[in-house]
Amino acid sequence: WLCGCYTTITSSHYTLAFELEGSSCNSSLLIRVRVLIMTGKVAVVTGSNKGIGLATVKSLCSKFDGSVYLTARDVGRGLEAVEKLKKEGLNPLFHQLDIDDQKSIDDFAAHIKKEHGGLDILINNAAVLFMPGAPEPLELQVVETLKTNYYALKNVCNALFPLLRPHARVVTLSSIAGHLERMVPGEELRKKFADPDLTEEKLDQLMQDFVRDVKDGSYKEKGWPTVPYTAYAVSKVAASALTRIQHQRFLKDPREDIVINHVHPGYVDTDLVGHQGPLTTDQGAVAPVYAALLPANCKSPRGDFIWHTKEIVDWVNGPCPSAW
Repeated sequence: WLCGCYTTITSSHYTLAFELEGSSCNSSLLIRVRVLIMTGKVAVVTGSNKGIGLATVKSLCSKFDGSVYLTARDVGRGLEAVEKLKKEGLNPLFHQLDIDDQKSIDDFAAHIKKEHGGLDILINNAAVLFMPGAPEPLELQVVETLKTNYYALKNVCNALFPLLRPHARVVTLSSIAGHLERMVPGEELRKKFADPDLTEEKLDQLMQDFVRDVKDGSYKEKGWPTVPYTAYAVSKVAASALTRIQHQRFLKDPREDIVINHVHPGYVDTDLVGHQGPLTTDQGAVAPVYAALLPANCKSPRGDFIWHTKEIVDWVNGPCPSAW
């Protein structure tokens, strides 16, 4: 017997979702079909109750022809951010999402599938940073930073990528701290990250090697970043490397024209960096929104590292266009 079978048919204007329920009675099959017409496109921004994420939601609400989800791990702060935007005449949707919590990720993915049938824009914005001089031991900083900025990022992608529709756009926020040539001094390490045949499994192993090298104190001589925000830098290098791997997968995906890029939003005045950045959050949202709204079947950028000026930068060899 059938129960809860689910499929969708998508056009540029609507999505038809068919949910089948069936039962057998005296050798006859009874099937009930529930047809849901889910109109419009859908965008999701993780970690978006403040900072660059909030500015990105604000910009998308004005420029994107579809529903925009503001997400936050704290419901109260998320709803407060939604009300703030509504006072400006915007109408974002809200859903709780804690990317460090697998159940929260799964619940959100189920909500998107049930209510919308698919996803058109995913902006991976949520991240953590231990500021230079933080009292926590480096080993703890590394474990906690990688948990959110790399492993949780992967979990979000694994849950939401199956929902991406043809012509979807994925944007992962990296950083100047995630630029390979600028941040990783070790030549052998750079070769491993830059390898066009790098796999997710090999990237996982590199992260495990980093944790090990920090624990035994050999990370500097092994060629890892030595900046005061070492954990953050490695996590963003990993996020960018992951984007390049995912780009190669999307090139082979049967769904047409799914594009992913990684973005340096600039040095922005946010809580994350102690409000030291010279750029406003609206300026920090420019490149992520640009990458999210790339036209259908664009030739470039695809799988590229985008500077906050919208310029494509060579992630492997550089140079970086500016100091920040």
